[in-house]
Amino acid sequence: MQTTISERHTVSAVGPHHNLKDSDKPNERIEMRVESSASISRAASVSDPKAQTKRQRLRARVQFATVCGSMYLAGWNDGTTGPLLPRIQKVYGLNFAVASLIFVFACIGFLSGAFANLYLDGRFGFGKVIVLGSVCQVIAYTVEAGALPFPAFVLGYVINGFGMALQDAQSNGFVGSLKDNPEVKMGILHAVYGAGALSSPLVATQFAQLPHWSFHYLCSLGIAFINTVMLIAVFRLKTQDECLAQIGQQAGEKGTSEKSQFSQIMRLREVHFLACFILVLVGVEVTVGGWMVTYTIDVRGGGPSSGYISSGFWGGLMTGRVVLLWVNKKVGERRVLFIYSILAIGLELVVWLVPSLIGGGVAISIVGVILGPMYPIAMNHTVRILPKWLVTGSIGWIAGFGQTGSALLPFLTGAIASKTGIKSLQPFLISMMVFMTVIWALVPRTARRAE
Repeated sequence: MQTTISERHTVSAVGPHHNLKDSDKPNERIEMRVESSASISRAASVSDPKAQTKRQRLRARVQFATVCGSMYLAGWNDGTTGPLLPRIQKVYGLNFAVASLIFVFACIGFLSGAFANLYLDGRFGFGKVIVLGSVCQVIAYTVEAGALPFPAFVLGYVINGFGMALQDAQSNGFVGSLKDNPEVKMGILHAVYGAGALSSPLVATQFAQLPHWSFHYLCSLGIAFINTVMLIAVFRLKTQDECLAQIGQQAGEKGTSEKSQFSQIMRLREVHFLACFILVLVGVEVTVGGWMVTYTIDVRGGGPSSGYISSGFWGGLMTGRVVLLWVNKKVGERRVLFIYSILAIGLELVVWLVPSLIGGGVAISIVGVILGPMYPIAMNHTVRILPKWLVTGSIGWIAGFGQTGSALLPFLTGAIASKTGIKSLQPFLISMMVFMTVIWALVPRTARRAE
């Protein structure tokens, strides 16, 4: 590079009528070229994980572990409702339709959080928004732990849903922006979600049999409080670019469009296909983890310990997100998702048509393993096909809007069950899995051309 610049400078300076004033322009061009090449070199070195210092690598691990903490809390929350749902129905004297209002109010929270995230992220930045989400969950669990009258109890689910949507959006957006093994880290991030959803039913099943059943939410409150403290201590309310700079990664590309980020994201059909896919996927996961306990007790004659079936499902989900990473890479993420969908539908048919309590429990655990990789695969595909400057905002919208599924589909399940009985759960789940597969087929394979 130095030789090229030197030759250019010599050529521009040669000549008997060399004019100092005229030569200033080539010099300016040379300086600009040198400065540009230097900045490119710095950017390349910063984006290379091997160029990170030991301190930066340590900070990167701490940051990743902290956002994993937020996802653990999200999983803990989603795994809680299933084992507690029969007890909630009994305490408040609710039928399936009224009990499903829990999911309706959570859905309101998720939707409002998804929309609010697009504004709040641009206005306040990553660090403040993710902490706000965690604080909302602290408030929500405080309300729910008191076992207040049902209208006040479900209000806690609105606040909780709002906070979860913010954290889900920010955590996924942050990990999607990382340069060092983002696919693997996305898988680990959602495996931690599965770990939270695995552990909470183990605790909730015990509390569901105790007089003070709502004290389970005190455990949730403690986790949410620790999560809030960790988010403040590690990210210090900084923006995402500032946090990435601390680990030696330069800011992402910036778009040149005069339209707002919200407008640009809403105009991308890829975003809406992916958001709908995640909505149905998350809805299927939480419906299985939530209503399967009631299905097992009412249809298969299971006892109070049926709540452990929910743990088996979430444990499978966590395992699949890590163990099947090599399968995803070997087969191809887009193609393997179709295979997973077909296997999951087949296993749900087994649960529906084979009247075996143990067999159904094992099949549900395997369904969890198969569904596990789907969420990280969708997020990785988002990074590949969308303009780089819209990836963080798009992932935030997809994750926040998709989280609505964790409330919408369980509500529909309860509404249908109030008329036809909980035996309708399996055909409903199978139809949603088929629908989910069709949506995935509509998602574009290749990247959108930059505009």
